[in-house]
Amino acid sequence: MGVRSLPFSLFGNNRDKTNEPTHPVKQSVVMIPVGQIIPNRFQPRQRFDETAIGELAQTIAEHGLLQPIVLRQYEPDHYEIIAGERRFRAVSSLNWDTVPAIVETMDDDETASMALIENLQREELSAVEEAHAYQQLMALNHMTQAQLAEGIGKSQGFIANKLRLLKLAEPVRAAILNRKISERHGRAMLAVPADEQPEILEQVLADQLTVKETEALIAEAKAPAKPAKRRRKVTRHGVTGDTRVAVNTIRKSVKMVTDAGMKLETHEEETPDGYRIIIDIPKES
Repeated sequence: MGVRSLPFSLFGNNRDKTNEPTHPVKQSVVMIPVGQIIPNRFQPRQRFDETAIGELAQTIAEHGLLQPIVLRQYEPDHYEIIAGERRFRAVSSLNWDTVPAIVETMDDDETASMALIENLQREELSAVEEAHAYQQLMALNHMTQAQLAEGIGKSQGFIANKLRLLKLAEPVRAAILNRKISERHGRAMLAVPADEQPEILEQVLADQLTVKETEALIAEAKAPAKPAKRRRKVTRHGVTGDTRVAVNTIRKSVKMVTDAGMKLETHEEETPDGYRIIIDIPKES
């Protein structure tokens, strides 16, 4: 199956990300009842900032909707959003009856591609949402990583690194999505098996670890455990607390004598019946 042609003119190779509308106005603006509009089923954004939408609604209430949303007819008397879901959510919160829109003719694949590209033009997507968008674009349009990279003006390595984030354990992906950790934290966790990542994540969140600290934690976790040094076990048969006091008292006495200048030789050993200390005291010359 051939590679599908994407509307990459809307996502030019050398074009910077911007909040300006990417969809060229080709058709007349019409008023569509809000109740007949459904969200885009291919929307890559998994989380919407309700505070930002509230601020957008306030701006629209004061100045009107300056840029119409873009729709396609989904079913008779029903329309699906191609571009402008944040604007639609803001307008819905204002209880408008109708919204200005441009109605395009697109199939499912074209609609999905347009929605993905529209969102990739903006900075608000999390790294995980961006990775999902690249994955969907490749699947919808039968593209390789290299072809997608060329189409959007990125390196293949950039695309590959984003896609690797989808291999993270679900709790880690959720933490990136909710901006509890950064993309770089997630990259670091790729170094450990997925079933071990939630435990690492828990410690990163609890201790508010930096990326560097997270990398150090992971390196420590991956290091082979050093065999414990075998300690020489000394069995003291029948050595009671009182016996130890006596032994220590003798040792202190010997030390006092040697500190005074006399050379003593001692030998200590345990016996089946007790503890023996032999002290050799030289005769005076």
